[in-house]
Amino acid sequence: MGNLLVRNIDDKVIKALKSRAGKHGTSAEAEHRRILESALLKPARKSFAEAILQIPDVGEDSDFERKEDNRSNNVFN
Repeated sequence: MGNLLVRNIDDKVIKALKSRAGKHGTSAEAEHRRILESALLKPARKSFAEAILQIPDVGEDSDFERKEDNRSNNVFN
């Protein structure tokens, strides 16, 4: 495993890191690793197009046509 040295960090950031680490019951170093891992190694979000392409083909458009009923076409009446 490699090492990483981060310099010139604002004191507010360090304080927030230590506070967050305390809430999770870990050291600031372990919390720093966790934050880096979650930010850099989490799965990339799918684009809208990718999500649409994963929808299964469940029938023809005609299978989903609205059946005629005796109601008015104006849904507000």
